[in-house]
Amino acid sequence: MLTAAFGEGHNSAARNLSLGLQRLGAETLVADPCMLSSPIVTKLLCNGYRFLTTHLPNLWYKIYLSTDKMDFSRQDSLLMRKPEKKVAELIEEFSPDAIVSTYPIYPYFLARILADRVVKPPVYTVITDSIEINASWKKAPTAAWLVTDPQTRELLIRTGLPQEKIIDTGFPVHPDFAEMSGLDSRAIIKPFRILYFPTAKKPHIRRFSRALLDASPDVQLTIVLGKNIRLLYQRARELRAQFPGRVRIIGWTKRVPQLLDSHHVVVGKAGGATVHEAIAAQCPMIVHHLVPGQEEGNLKLLEHLGCGALAETPEAIRALTVDLLADQGQRWRAMKTKLSVYHRNAGAFHAARFLLGQLAK
Repeated sequence: MLTAAFGEGHNSAARNLSLGLQRLGAETLVADPCMLSSPIVTKLLCNGYRFLTTHLPNLWYKIYLSTDKMDFSRQDSLLMRKPEKKVAELIEEFSPDAIVSTYPIYPYFLARILADRVVKPPVYTVITDSIEINASWKKAPTAAWLVTDPQTRELLIRTGLPQEKIIDTGFPVHPDFAEMSGLDSRAIIKPFRILYFPTAKKPHIRRFSRALLDASPDVQLTIVLGKNIRLLYQRARELRAQFPGRVRIIGWTKRVPQLLDSHHVVVGKAGGATVHEAIAAQCPMIVHHLVPGQEEGNLKLLEHLGCGALAETPEAIRALTVDLLADQGQRWRAMKTKLSVYHRNAGAFHAARFLLGQLAK
Protein backbone atom coordinates (compact mmCIF):
# COMPACT_ATOMS: atom_id res chain seq x y z
CA MET A 1 0.00 0.00 0.00
CA LEU A 2 1.74 3.15 -1.20
CA THR A 3 0.75 6.53 0.22
CA ALA A 4 2.07 10.08 0.63
CA ALA A 5 1.81 12.72 3.33
CA PHE A 6 0.64 15.45 0.93
CA GLY A 7 -2.90 15.65 2.27
CA GLU A 8 -4.42 13.43 4.93
CA GLY A 9 -6.80 11.72 2.49
CA HIS A 10 -4.02 9.62 0.93
CA ASN A 11 -2.82 8.36 4.31
CA SER A 12 -6.33 7.72 5.62
CA ALA A 13 -7.31 5.73 2.54
CA ALA A 14 -4.14 3.61 2.72
CA ARG A 15 -4.38 2.92 6.46
CA ASN A 16 -8.08 2.11 6.36
CA LEU A 17 -7.85 -0.14 3.31
CA SER A 18 -4.96 -1.93 4.95
CA LEU A 19 -7.11 -2.51 8.05
CA GLY A 20 -9.94 -3.80 5.88
CA LEU A 21 -7.61 -6.26 4.14
CA GLN A 22 -6.13 -7.40 7.43
CA ARG A 23 -9.57 -8.04 8.93
CA LEU A 24 -10.26 -10.25 5.90
CA GLY A 25 -7.05 -12.19 6.52
CA ALA A 26 -4.56 -10.52 4.16
CA GLU A 27 -1.04 -9.42 5.01
CA THR A 28 -0.33 -5.78 4.15
CA LEU A 29 2.37 -3.15 4.30
CA VAL A 30 1.65 0.60 4.25
CA ALA A 31 4.58 2.74 3.15
CA ASP A 32 5.27 6.35 2.21
CA PRO A 33 8.24 6.18 -0.21
CA CYS A 34 8.68 9.95 -0.13
CA MET A 35 8.98 10.08 3.66
CA LEU A 36 11.13 6.93 3.80
CA SER A 37 13.62 8.09 1.17
CA SER A 38 13.74 11.86 1.78
CA PRO A 39 12.20 12.67 5.17
CA ILE A 40 13.57 16.20 5.56
CA VAL A 41 12.64 17.31 2.03
CA THR A 42 9.23 15.65 2.30
CA LYS A 43 8.44 17.37 5.59
CA LEU A 44 9.42 20.72 4.11
CA LEU A 45 7.23 20.09 1.06
CA CYS A 46 4.32 18.99 3.27
CA ASN A 47 4.63 22.13 5.40
CA GLY A 48 4.71 24.22 2.22
CA TYR A 49 1.65 22.40 0.88
CA ARG A 50 -0.30 23.00 4.10
CA PHE A 51 0.70 26.67 4.18
CA LEU A 52 -0.37 27.25 0.59
CA THR A 53 -3.68 25.39 0.86
CA THR A 54 -4.52 27.17 4.14
CA HIS A 55 -3.26 30.70 3.56
CA LEU A 56 -2.79 31.05 -0.22
CA PRO A 57 -5.39 28.72 -1.80
CA ASN A 58 -5.59 30.66 -5.07
CA LEU A 59 -1.84 30.28 -5.62
CA TRP A 60 -2.15 26.58 -4.86
CA TYR A 61 -4.95 26.36 -7.43
CA LYS A 62 -2.61 27.61 -10.17
CA ILE A 63 -0.03 25.00 -9.18
CA TYR A 64 -2.72 22.33 -9.10
CA LEU A 65 -3.94 23.21 -12.60
CA SER A 66 -0.38 23.08 -13.96
CA THR A 67 -0.10 19.40 -13.01
CA ASP A 68 -2.75 18.58 -15.61
CA LYS A 69 -0.16 19.27 -18.30
CA MET A 70 2.72 17.33 -16.74
CA ASP A 71 3.96 14.08 -18.23
CA PHE A 72 4.54 11.79 -15.28
CA SER A 73 5.47 8.85 -17.52
CA ARG A 74 9.00 10.29 -17.66
CA GLN A 75 11.16 10.75 -14.60
CA ASP A 76 12.28 14.36 -14.98
CA SER A 77 12.14 15.37 -11.33
CA LEU A 78 15.22 15.16 -9.13
CA LEU A 79 12.95 15.22 -6.08
CA MET A 80 11.17 12.04 -7.18
CA ARG A 81 14.19 9.90 -8.01
CA LYS A 82 14.81 8.78 -4.44
CA PRO A 83 11.13 7.91 -3.82
CA GLU A 84 11.05 5.90 -7.06
CA LYS A 85 14.16 4.00 -5.98
CA LYS A 86 12.54 3.35 -2.59
CA VAL A 87 9.44 1.92 -4.29
CA ALA A 88 11.68 -0.54 -6.16
CA GLU A 89 13.38 -1.51 -2.89
CA LEU A 90 10.03 -2.07 -1.15
CA ILE A 91 8.90 -4.37 -3.95
CA GLU A 92 12.09 -6.43 -3.62
CA GLU A 93 11.70 -6.68 0.17
CA PHE A 94 7.97 -7.39 0.36
CA SER A 95 7.33 -9.31 -2.92
CA PRO A 96 3.67 -8.19 -3.05
CA ASP A 97 0.92 -10.07 -4.85
CA ALA A 98 -0.64 -6.69 -5.67
CA ILE A 99 0.27 -3.04 -5.20
CA VAL A 100 -2.26 -0.36 -4.27
CA SER A 101 -1.48 3.33 -4.60
CA THR A 102 -3.49 6.08 -2.93
CA TYR A 103 -1.25 8.77 -4.43
CA PRO A 104 -1.46 9.45 -8.20
CA ILE A 105 2.27 9.58 -8.99
CA TYR A 106 3.32 6.11 -7.86
CA PRO A 107 1.67 4.12 -10.69
CA TYR A 108 3.99 5.93 -13.12
CA PHE A 109 6.98 4.84 -11.01
CA LEU A 110 5.69 1.28 -11.00
CA ALA A 111 5.26 1.20 -14.79
CA ARG A 112 8.99 1.94 -15.15
CA ILE A 113 10.08 -0.34 -12.30
CA LEU A 114 8.05 -3.34 -13.51
CA ALA A 115 8.56 -2.81 -17.25
CA ASP A 116 11.19 -5.55 -17.73
CA ARG A 117 9.80 -8.08 -15.26
CA VAL A 118 8.20 -11.29 -16.43
CA VAL A 119 5.92 -11.56 -13.40
CA LYS A 120 4.33 -8.22 -12.57
CA PRO A 121 2.06 -7.67 -9.56
CA PRO A 122 -1.09 -5.80 -10.63
CA VAL A 123 -1.25 -2.14 -9.68
CA TYR A 124 -4.48 -0.61 -8.42
CA THR A 125 -5.16 3.09 -7.91
CA VAL A 126 -7.43 4.46 -5.18
CA ILE A 127 -8.68 7.92 -6.19
CA THR A 128 -9.24 9.87 -2.98
CA ASP A 129 -11.07 12.85 -4.52
CA SER A 130 -14.61 13.04 -5.87
CA ILE A 131 -16.04 14.40 -9.15
CA GLU A 132 -13.22 16.89 -9.88
CA ILE A 133 -10.38 14.50 -10.77
CA ASN A 134 -6.89 15.68 -11.71
CA ALA A 135 -5.39 14.34 -14.93
CA SER A 136 -2.58 12.65 -13.00
CA TRP A 137 -5.14 10.19 -11.62
CA LYS A 138 -6.84 9.60 -14.97
CA LYS A 139 -3.64 8.98 -16.94
CA ALA A 140 -2.11 6.63 -14.38
CA PRO A 141 -1.15 3.17 -15.71
CA THR A 142 -3.26 0.88 -13.56
CA ALA A 143 -5.24 -2.35 -13.56
CA ALA A 144 -8.25 -0.50 -12.12
CA TRP A 145 -9.30 2.73 -10.49
CA LEU A 146 -11.20 2.46 -7.20
CA VAL A 147 -13.45 5.52 -6.83
CA THR A 148 -15.49 7.10 -4.08
CA ASP A 149 -19.00 7.34 -5.51
CA PRO A 150 -21.25 6.63 -8.54
CA GLN A 151 -21.06 10.24 -9.80
CA THR A 152 -17.26 10.11 -10.01
CA ARG A 153 -17.41 6.79 -11.83
CA GLU A 154 -19.84 8.12 -14.43
CA LEU A 155 -17.78 11.26 -15.02
CA LEU A 156 -14.59 9.24 -15.52
CA ILE A 157 -16.35 6.98 -18.01
CA ARG A 158 -17.44 10.07 -19.93
CA THR A 159 -13.81 11.20 -20.18
CA GLY A 160 -13.02 7.97 -22.04
CA LEU A 161 -11.74 5.65 -19.33
CA PRO A 162 -12.89 2.00 -19.73
CA GLN A 163 -15.92 1.43 -17.52
CA GLU A 164 -14.86 -2.10 -16.58
CA LYS A 165 -11.75 -0.67 -14.93
CA ILE A 166 -13.56 1.93 -12.80
CA ILE A 167 -14.83 0.35 -9.61
CA ASP A 168 -17.10 2.23 -7.23
CA THR A 169 -16.06 0.90 -3.82
CA GLY A 170 -16.57 4.09 -1.86
CA PHE A 171 -13.80 5.93 -0.03
CA PRO A 172 -11.95 3.49 2.26
CA VAL A 173 -13.17 4.92 5.55
CA HIS A 174 -12.13 3.23 8.80
CA PRO A 175 -13.69 -0.24 9.12
CA ASP A 176 -15.29 0.79 12.43
CA PHE A 177 -17.77 2.94 10.47
CA ALA A 178 -19.37 -0.25 9.13
CA GLU A 179 -20.58 -1.04 12.66
CA MET A 180 -22.01 2.43 13.33
CA SER A 181 -25.36 3.93 12.42
CA GLY A 182 -24.99 7.56 13.53
CA LEU A 183 -27.68 9.61 15.21
CA ASP A 184 -31.21 8.91 14.01
CA SER A 185 -33.02 11.62 12.05
CA ARG A 186 -35.57 11.67 14.89
CA ALA A 187 -32.85 12.28 17.50
CA ILE A 188 -33.18 15.00 20.13
CA ILE A 189 -31.37 18.19 19.05
CA LYS A 190 -31.03 19.70 22.52
CA PRO A 191 -28.12 19.88 23.02
CA PHE A 192 -27.05 20.24 19.39
CA ARG A 193 -23.54 18.78 19.28
CA ILE A 194 -21.19 20.22 16.65
CA LEU A 195 -17.79 18.72 15.86
CA TYR A 196 -15.34 21.38 14.63
CA PHE A 197 -12.01 20.79 12.85
CA PRO A 198 -10.34 24.24 12.59
CA THR A 199 -7.62 25.14 10.12
CA ALA A 200 -4.29 26.59 11.24
CA LYS A 201 -5.57 30.15 10.77
CA LYS A 202 -5.51 31.60 14.29
CA PRO A 203 -8.30 34.20 13.90
CA HIS A 204 -10.69 31.63 12.44
CA ILE A 205 -10.98 29.42 15.51
CA ARG A 206 -12.36 32.33 17.56
CA ARG A 207 -14.62 33.78 14.88
CA PHE A 208 -16.07 30.50 13.66
CA SER A 209 -16.46 28.98 17.13
CA ARG A 210 -18.30 32.05 18.38
CA ALA A 211 -20.53 32.05 15.30
CA LEU A 212 -21.49 28.44 15.99
CA LEU A 213 -22.05 29.01 19.70
CA ASP A 214 -24.01 32.24 19.12
CA ALA A 215 -26.35 30.49 16.69
CA SER A 216 -28.20 28.89 19.58
CA PRO A 217 -27.77 28.35 23.34
CA ASP A 218 -28.40 24.68 22.57
CA VAL A 219 -25.12 24.35 20.63
CA GLN A 220 -22.34 22.39 22.31
CA LEU A 221 -19.01 22.53 20.50
CA THR A 222 -16.27 19.91 20.36
CA ILE A 223 -13.06 21.39 18.92
CA VAL A 224 -10.52 18.88 17.56
CA LEU A 225 -7.16 20.62 17.27
CA GLY A 226 -5.12 17.69 15.93
CA LYS A 227 -1.76 18.81 14.54
CA ASN A 228 -2.62 22.42 15.37
CA ILE A 229 -2.80 21.86 19.14
CA ARG A 230 0.25 23.97 20.01
CA LEU A 231 -0.80 26.74 17.66
CA LEU A 232 -4.46 26.97 18.65
CA TYR A 233 -4.84 25.58 22.17
CA GLN A 234 -4.64 28.93 23.99
CA ARG A 235 -7.42 30.41 21.88
CA ALA A 236 -9.54 27.29 22.27
CA ARG A 237 -9.08 27.46 26.03
CA GLU A 238 -10.24 31.10 26.04
CA LEU A 239 -13.39 30.04 24.21
CA ARG A 240 -14.03 27.30 26.75
CA ALA A 241 -13.78 29.89 29.54
CA GLN A 242 -16.13 32.30 27.74
CA PHE A 243 -18.78 29.61 27.13
CA PRO A 244 -18.68 27.48 30.30
CA GLY A 245 -20.04 23.97 29.89
CA ARG A 246 -20.45 24.35 26.12
CA VAL A 247 -16.94 23.82 24.71
CA ARG A 248 -14.89 20.64 24.74
CA ILE A 249 -11.28 20.61 23.49
CA ILE A 250 -9.58 17.53 22.03
CA GLY A 251 -6.00 17.39 20.76
CA TRP A 252 -4.84 14.48 18.62
CA THR A 253 -7.31 11.60 18.55
CA LYS A 254 -7.89 8.28 16.84
CA ARG A 255 -11.57 8.34 17.79
CA VAL A 256 -12.82 10.43 14.86
CA PRO A 257 -15.34 7.72 13.80
CA GLN A 258 -16.84 7.66 17.29
CA LEU A 259 -16.93 11.46 17.48
CA LEU A 260 -18.70 11.77 14.13
CA ASP A 261 -21.12 9.06 15.17
CA SER A 262 -22.16 11.00 18.28
CA HIS A 263 -22.39 14.55 16.89
CA HIS A 264 -25.20 16.19 14.95
CA VAL A 265 -23.02 18.18 12.52
CA VAL A 266 -19.35 18.36 11.55
CA VAL A 267 -17.61 21.59 10.50
CA GLY A 268 -14.35 21.23 8.58
CA LYS A 269 -12.46 21.62 5.33
CA ALA A 270 -13.59 19.67 2.28
CA GLY A 271 -10.78 17.11 2.26
CA GLY A 272 -11.57 13.69 0.85
CA ALA A 273 -11.16 11.85 4.15
CA THR A 274 -13.26 14.27 6.22
CA VAL A 275 -16.08 14.49 3.69
CA HIS A 276 -16.39 10.74 3.26
CA GLU A 277 -16.08 10.06 6.98
CA ALA A 278 -18.96 12.48 7.53
CA ILE A 279 -20.97 10.66 4.88
CA ALA A 280 -20.12 7.30 6.44
CA ALA A 281 -21.25 8.52 9.88
CA GLN A 282 -24.39 10.08 8.36
CA CYS A 283 -23.30 13.38 9.88
CA PRO A 284 -24.26 16.50 7.86
CA MET A 285 -21.31 18.77 7.08
CA ILE A 286 -20.61 22.49 6.99
CA VAL A 287 -17.53 23.22 4.87
CA HIS A 288 -15.68 26.24 6.25
CA HIS A 289 -12.56 26.00 4.05
CA LEU A 290 -12.28 24.83 0.47
CA VAL A 291 -9.02 24.22 -1.39
CA PRO A 292 -9.73 25.17 -5.03
CA GLY A 293 -9.43 22.34 -7.53
CA GLN A 294 -8.91 19.14 -5.60
CA GLU A 295 -11.61 19.75 -2.96
CA GLU A 296 -14.27 21.35 -5.15
CA GLY A 297 -15.55 17.96 -6.23
CA ASN A 298 -15.91 16.82 -2.62
CA LEU A 299 -18.15 19.82 -1.93
CA LYS A 300 -20.14 19.07 -5.11
CA LEU A 301 -20.74 15.55 -3.84
CA LEU A 302 -22.07 16.86 -0.51
CA GLU A 303 -24.34 19.28 -2.34
CA HIS A 304 -25.50 16.58 -4.77
CA LEU A 305 -26.42 14.33 -1.85
CA GLY A 306 -28.12 17.23 -0.05
CA CYS A 307 -26.13 16.69 3.12
CA GLY A 308 -23.70 19.60 3.25
CA ALA A 309 -23.04 23.20 2.29
CA LEU A 310 -20.25 25.76 2.02
CA ALA A 311 -20.05 28.54 4.63
CA GLU A 312 -16.69 30.33 4.51
CA THR A 313 -17.47 33.26 6.80
CA PRO A 314 -18.62 33.43 10.44
CA GLU A 315 -21.84 35.11 9.32
CA ALA A 316 -22.58 32.31 6.83
CA ILE A 317 -21.79 29.62 9.41
CA ARG A 318 -24.07 31.19 11.99
CA ALA A 319 -26.91 31.59 9.48
CA LEU A 320 -26.59 28.00 8.28
CA THR A 321 -26.56 26.64 11.84
CA VAL A 322 -29.69 28.67 12.68
CA ASP A 323 -31.33 27.27 9.55
CA LEU A 324 -30.43 23.69 10.48
CA LEU A 325 -32.09 24.13 13.88
CA ALA A 326 -35.20 25.97 12.67
CA ASP A 327 -38.60 24.28 12.89
CA GLN A 328 -37.30 21.69 15.34
CA GLY A 329 -34.36 20.84 13.11
CA GLN A 330 -36.35 20.19 9.94
CA ARG A 331 -33.45 20.82 7.52
CA TRP A 332 -31.00 18.84 9.65
CA ARG A 333 -33.43 15.93 9.80
CA ALA A 334 -33.87 16.03 6.02
CA MET A 335 -30.09 15.83 5.56
CA LYS A 336 -29.91 12.89 7.96
CA THR A 337 -32.60 11.05 6.04
CA LYS A 338 -30.74 11.52 2.74
CA LEU A 339 -27.52 10.22 4.26
CA SER A 340 -29.36 7.23 5.68
CA VAL A 341 -30.68 6.37 2.21
CA TYR A 342 -27.23 6.81 0.61
CA HIS A 343 -25.64 4.64 3.35
CA ARG A 344 -21.94 4.45 2.44
CA ASN A 345 -19.98 3.30 5.48
CA ALA A 346 -17.96 0.25 4.41
CA GLY A 347 -15.63 1.43 1.65
CA ALA A 348 -12.57 -0.25 3.15
CA PHE A 349 -14.29 -3.63 3.12
CA HIS A 350 -15.74 -3.16 -0.39
CA ALA A 351 -12.30 -2.24 -1.74
CA ALA A 352 -10.61 -5.08 0.16
CA ARG A 353 -13.08 -7.67 -1.15
CA PHE A 354 -12.63 -6.40 -4.70
CA LEU A 355 -8.84 -6.65 -4.49
CA LEU A 356 -8.90 -10.11 -2.93
CA GLY A 357 -11.42 -11.23 -5.54
CA GLN A 358 -9.13 -10.05 -8.33
CA LEU A 359 -6.20 -11.94 -6.85
CA ALA A 360 -8.30 -15.09 -6.52
CA LYS A 361 -9.06 -15.16 -10.26
